[in-house]
Order: sequence, then C-alpha cells, then structure tokens
Amino acid sequence: MKNKYLLPLLFVLSGCATSTEEGAVGANRKQLFLVSSAEIEAESAKGYEQIKVDAKSKNSLNTNAAQTARVQAVAKRLIPITSIFRPDAQQWKWESNVIVSKELNAWCMPGGKIMFYSGLIEQLKMTDAEIAAVMGHEIAHALREHGRERYSQALVGNIGLMGASILAQIYGKDTRYVQAGQLLATGVLLKYGRDQETEADTIGLELMARAGYNPNEAISLWNKMSQANSGGKMPEFLSTHPSDATRIKGIQALLPKVMPLYESAKK
Repeated sequence: MKNKYLLPLLFVLSGCATSTEEGAVGANRKQLFLVSSAEIEAESAKGYEQIKVDAKSKNSLNTNAAQTARVQAVAKRLIPITSIFRPDAQQWKWESNVIVSKELNAWCMPGGKIMFYSGLIEQLKMTDAEIAAVMGHEIAHALREHGRERYSQALVGNIGLMGASILAQIYGKDTRYVQAGQLLATGVLLKYGRDQETEADTIGLELMARAGYNPNEAISLWNKMSQANSGGKMPEFLSTHPSDATRIKGIQALLPKVMPLYESAKK
C-alpha cells in the first residue's frame, strides 16, 4: 500500500533540468519543471498587457520620458548579453517600461517583459549601473525561469502535504505527519526562494559586467537598499530573500570572475 503512493512522488521529483548555460559565474543548478515554458510565458504576456492597460488608465505609464529612456537604454545593452546564458532569449519579445509609483520595485516576467517603478530610481538616486544591477537581477529570474520553477515547486509542496495526509491515514489519524509535511514544504520553498535570489544576483552580475557596467556598483546598490529597508526585516532563515549583508558578500566573492569581463567590455 505504501509503495502505491511512493512511486508517483518519485516520478514527479525526477523532472529536473537546467534552463541556461552556466556562463563565467557557473550557474548550473538543476531545476524542477512540471509545466511548460509556453504556458507560463503566455500567461505572463497577458498579465503584462493588463498591467500596462491599468497604468495607462491612471496616466502612470512612461510619463517621465527621460526616466523611461534611461531604463530602455540599459535594457538595450543588457538584452544582447542574455545569449551567453540562453541563445533562445534573443527571440523573446522583449519590452521595458516604467510605472510611476513610490514602490521600490522592478521585475522581469517570463519572456522578457520588464517593468521598473519610478520610486526605485528616484528614492535610491540610482546610477545607470545600479539600474543595470537591478535589471540584470530581474532578467536573470526570467532566463532561469524561476517563476516556472516556483510553480512546479508549489505543486510538489502540495503533493508532499497529500503524502503526509496519506501517512496519517495509514498509521492512524496522527496530525504530526501533516504538521511535519507542512513544515517540510515551507522550509523547502524558502530555501529554493533564497537559492533563486542568489542565482539571480550571480547571473545579473555577469550580465551587467559584460554590458560594460561596473559590477562594484551592485554593492553600492545593495547598500542603498539595506538603508532603505532598515526597519522591521525578518531573519534570513524565515525569508525567501538572502539578507543584504549576505548578498553583498556573495557579490564581492564574484568580483574576481566578473571584473575581467567588465574591463574587456570597456575596450
């Protein structure tokens, strides 16, 4: 009876691959994908269009021409570099826009749909290289298909909870199995979230360096972010994001690999 439930779980957990080349920074972690890229990209494109429609209706899309031009100029330099990690990204329908908002935010949807928030640029007084650091990080999420991976991980988490419930039924209605399943699912998803953030930092650093932006400015960016978010941050082990100090240490460790790329790009 137990084997009946174990085999489907093992089948699901076997769907591992990697979505990119490793680049100079060595991004080669195996990933879990249980849904297709096409499905995720199609839904993302719809969502992006709706966000633009809503922003236009509020007169908050690309209203600052100079700011929009800065963001789009950085994107124009970074996008060709994405072929280092995955050549097919050159066929994506890339787009970059700016929303007027006080929120400190930016993102890149699967398929290359980039959005920056004006508050991030203005409140942090960002240089072009700092914009490139954020954009490289967000583009890296899209290249590595972290959204698709998170969706797949959530499916596995649900299967884990189902398995815990089944065990509780097999061995008697002991809620400890369900509680253990919930804790395990939460812990795994948090760890994967931190892994993905670190991976985005790593790949983003190489993207900005190859595009001719000084990687040291990624450190200044996260120092600014740390000051902006100084109040009420939860401990790193309870967060899906690594701490700012951990991020900065990781970036500093990668500088010997990416600085030669930056120096070469400047020539």
